[in-house]
Amino acid sequence: MRAPTIRDVAERAGVSKSLVSLVLRGSDQVREEKRQAVLAAVEELGYRTNAAARSLSERRTRTVGVLLNDMRNPWFVELLDGLNSRLHEAGLHMLLADGHLNRRLGEDLTRTFLDLRVDGLIAVGTLPASEALRTAAGRVPTVVAGAREPELPGVDIVAGDDEHGARLATEHLVGLGHRRIAHIAGQGRAGALRRLGFEAVMREHGLTGTAVVEQGDLTEEGGYRATVRLLSAPERPTAVFAFNDIAAIGALSAAEELGHRVPRDLSLVGYDNTYLARLRHVWLTTVDNAGHDIGRRAAQRLLDRIEDPARPREIVLTAPALEVRGTTGPPGA
Repeated sequence: MRAPTIRDVAERAGVSKSLVSLVLRGSDQVREEKRQAVLAAVEELGYRTNAAARSLSERRTRTVGVLLNDMRNPWFVELLDGLNSRLHEAGLHMLLADGHLNRRLGEDLTRTFLDLRVDGLIAVGTLPASEALRTAAGRVPTVVAGAREPELPGVDIVAGDDEHGARLATEHLVGLGHRRIAHIAGQGRAGALRRLGFEAVMREHGLTGTAVVEQGDLTEEGGYRATVRLLSAPERPTAVFAFNDIAAIGALSAAEELGHRVPRDLSLVGYDNTYLARLRHVWLTTVDNAGHDIGRRAAQRLLDRIEDPARPREIVLTAPALEVRGTTGPPGA
């Protein structure tokens, strides 16, 4: 059987095709009884709009391309949830691509998004400022979410206040009485800002001489290896602040394997407040990076830029908050 058409809906409802189109577009220029007749006909016939035809007539696809730095990072799940909820409210749909896979295959899916004629583009997480991304940002409204880079002309940035979040984590450990505190550092602009916040607090408390920075790679394995090195030093730290929750999980594994009890022998703080931190057997003290809020704000910035492409570029920072759980306590307690 053939699929029902807009003509079929019009005949069933006893109205014109143009009035059916007005109803399907959500126009307020239709009397309520006519609207209800059309909606009833749509339901009875099982009519579905032709998205391709609608895109041609409206010159919009109602889709947004989302290029994700690395789909394996659990923090992005909450950001994407906030992003999708706001886009859905506006009648837009996400098309998702994994930037990590892009790099592995030597491809750039931003070109694919342009071929699909997306209405806008959102780069989630720290992505390289590739020529393809620069080109895309010059052709469609673009927003960077959850990272402070790349910085591109006319591209809004919505991210957490990384330096302030690191200060919250470090102040918490200092307040508990820790003096030998280590930071497992991350990469990129976010890594630099979190390190800056950590070092600033240690300096303000006169603890520069006992502050240690160990480079990590944002992974669980990287957090594990960095912590093994830290705990093997003659003057081992009594607390570790990790760049993210994933690295903190690796740090937790290393501490347990080396016979150190958390938090009695070693306090641990992560960053991002992912679902990993909320697992009962982990119960990680961490910095809530407001992922859902960042996602919604990024979506709104994109909607604003679609409406007004010439609007001034903005950098929007959300306020982080410390979530104290079971992996931190006074040294030796």
